[in-house]
Amino acid sequence: MRVKRSSQKSFVIGLRLVGALVCLVSLAVAQDGTGNKKKDKVAEKRDTIARPMTDKERRKQQDRLKKELETPYKKWLDQDVTYIITDEEKKAFKGLQNDEEKEQFIEQFWLRRDPTPDTEENEYREEHYRRIAYANQNFASGIPGWKSDRGMIYIKYGPPDERDQHNGGTETRDIREGGGETSMFPYEQWRYRYIDGFPPNVEIEFVDPTLTGEFRMTMDPSEKDALLMVPGAGLTQCESMGQCDKSQRFSRTDGTHLGTQPGTESQDMNQFTRLEKFAKLQGQPQVKYKDLEAAVNSTIKYNLLPMKVRADFIPVTGSSVLANITIQFDRKDLQFKQKEGLASATVNIYARITSLARRPVNWFEDVVSVDVPADLLQQAVNGQSIYQKTVPLQPGRYRLNVAAKDIVGGNTTNYEMALEVPRIEDDHLGQSSLILADLIEKVPTRSIGTGPFVIGTSKVRPRVGESFRHDEKLGIYLQLYNFEPDEKTRKPSGTVDYEIVKTATNEKVFEFSEEVSTAGGASQVVIEKILPLQSLAPGQYTLRMRVLDKKRNQTVTPSATFTVT
Repeated sequence: MRVKRSSQKSFVIGLRLVGALVCLVSLAVAQDGTGNKKKDKVAEKRDTIARPMTDKERRKQQDRLKKELETPYKKWLDQDVTYIITDEEKKAFKGLQNDEEKEQFIEQFWLRRDPTPDTEENEYREEHYRRIAYANQNFASGIPGWKSDRGMIYIKYGPPDERDQHNGGTETRDIREGGGETSMFPYEQWRYRYIDGFPPNVEIEFVDPTLTGEFRMTMDPSEKDALLMVPGAGLTQCESMGQCDKSQRFSRTDGTHLGTQPGTESQDMNQFTRLEKFAKLQGQPQVKYKDLEAAVNSTIKYNLLPMKVRADFIPVTGSSVLANITIQFDRKDLQFKQKEGLASATVNIYARITSLARRPVNWFEDVVSVDVPADLLQQAVNGQSIYQKTVPLQPGRYRLNVAAKDIVGGNTTNYEMALEVPRIEDDHLGQSSLILADLIEKVPTRSIGTGPFVIGTSKVRPRVGESFRHDEKLGIYLQLYNFEPDEKTRKPSGTVDYEIVKTATNEKVFEFSEEVSTAGGASQVVIEKILPLQSLAPGQYTLRMRVLDKKRNQTVTPSATFTVT
């Protein structure tokens, strides 16, 4: 009996173990099924994301991308140039359709302000960004420095000629503000001796009434008075003598809270004077040359009157140089008016030369007229009209602005270029500009040194653009200075080597050498040569010259490029 009970007990235990194993297997299956379901849902979700975008989603993505790409241009407009861009320029920029147009506009924007457009550097742009960096470094408070009032003025007009900084505390007022002792907020006074469009000696005041370092430009001198709202404190001389009452400060109608007797203020304290100055300081810097303003603005979109300009320099002494400014118009670009069998075109020219600091140095204005018989107009329009003006300048760097207007057609244009006026040093071999001319001829005795295109005893008409036809002749004009003459012959001792090469291949096509003494003169030598071009194939060429002063062993190497068509 004991054996049977023991066997039954073992059998029951075995059944229980089998049941437990079955439960474990079922649980594992259940868990595996749940896991698979989760994986299926994730895979389902991934499959949904990987599907092609709808047109609406694609448009949203394109709009988002477009906004990201617009960000640099928006920053340039709203931050970099916000204080110097004119309303016309801003309107033109906002009307541009693509990035390429915006890039071209930005390039032209800086070029129009470049004092030396013929050089690689743009001094105006470099100075502008230097001012922004300085403002951000020195005028920042709770806002970036370029956004502050001090930053705005500094970026527009540069560093002040005088800058008085006051940290606050007890001070005696200026007598123009009523005198007397009071407690002041921190403030600064900037003085500019000259700002274009303003009277001399412009004074600007900034006050920090919140003591946070954010100085605000003010037109009320009493804003820096920390005791302004305290009754009986910080009295002016008028108030302390009983001639004025402090409460009267708040009933003034001139926009200030000065404690002075009404009608005793100086002219610079006049309400309208201060209001005008305050408004002009917050506007864009004034265009300096009103007579050129319209022409400059028109270049934002186009130039309707093509014009070519060149400048050549003929030194007279070490401190005086004649600048020959030559202007050329193609007659096909001019509008002719026919009257009584005569066709006439007229162009008004205005030119101004300024220093790099934009101070006027010289100016001239003239009229270019073309009159041809009406029946010969078709042949006449194929030519050019050329004008030259000689202006004396001292050696240095200048900026030339030329504006022109076709009186008949109304078309205008504007041209800018840098003038690098050379300096001739004593005891050093020097040269004038190398002029490639289409006409070199001697003038009558009575015309020496006078008239257009006349240099000394010769008429030298430069070829603007330096392009010559195959059947024309190339004129070469050059003046050389400070040769050391030979002790015996009293003539200059030296050589001049000429070489013409193809610009593209550097292949030599012409070579010639001569003694300087054959050109005549003593310390100064004038070279005048005429070279036929029939032997040169069409293309671009470079004329290279090497002038040697044998006595001093000094050389100059003038060169110029020209095109044969």
